Amino acid sequence: RGIPREPGAHWTEPGCQICTCQGGQVLCDAVSCSIPCSHPLPAPAGGCCPACTGCLHEGVARAEGDVFSPSDGNCTVCVCLAGNVSCLSPECPPGSCPSPSPADCCSCTPEKCNFRGRTYVHGARFSLDRDDCTTCVCQRGEVECSFTPCPVLDCPQHQRHLGPGQCCSTCQDPPAPAGCFLDDNGVEFPVGQIWSPGDPCELCICQADGSVSCQRTDCVDTCPYPIRIPGQCCPDCSAGCTYMGRIFSNNETFPSALDPCLSCICLVR
Repeated sequence: RGIPREPGAHWTEPGCQICTCQGGQVLCDAVSCSIPCSHPLPAPAGGCCPACTGCLHEGVARAEGDVFSPSDGNCTVCVCLAGNVSCLSPECPPGSCPSPSPADCCSCTPEKCNFRGRTYVHGARFSLDRDDCTTCVCQRGEVECSFTPCPVLDCPQHQRHLGPGQCCSTCQDPPAPAGCFLDDNGVEFPVGQIWSPGDPCELCICQADGSVSCQRTDCVDTCPYPIRIPGQCCPDCSAGCTYMGRIFSNNETFPSALDPCLSCICLVR
């Protein structure tokens, strides 16, 4: 699209496409989104992935830490934490049912909850199927379950790891590079390897972090007619002389190309 990109560069194109420059080609793929919360907000303008800073509950955006009541009321209070919505009903002492006053939240509070074949007392908290990542509570005869909020990670997706029995992923350090891999010819050099990429005046070395550092050799001509040897970086002034496209050895005499009465000699100094 008219913009030069360096080898290995990554950027995002419109339409949530992540692109990479590899070997002179542009490879694009759809942005992969990881949504570690139950009520994410839609992607912000110019973004690709939903956000877990805030919550979207019943079509209404809620700010982080916002406490609110759901649309059906029923004295339930909800809170938005890290993209997760947790709702609880007020704890009330056991009462009689039905209530003569619907406005009284504590007029009818069953003492126990029946959930998946087990009975829980009012206010009891327990895990769902022995999963510590989900917490349930018995309120007013009903069971409310919510996910454990997880911190927002600042590492890329391929460096995230979820261990056995863990609720939230953690960042892992990337493995140390074993060498330098060149996409243009598919050759991998070990750390410390020195090579020439094709220009005899340029030498490259594979650094410990997997990067390649190159440096050119500056040649200084010490004679007016140096000899250039194929495959050698700097001209050679000790092997002879170059004159009118021809190579003459040291102390060799030859006629001048400008005047046949003149004789020339190659002197290496």
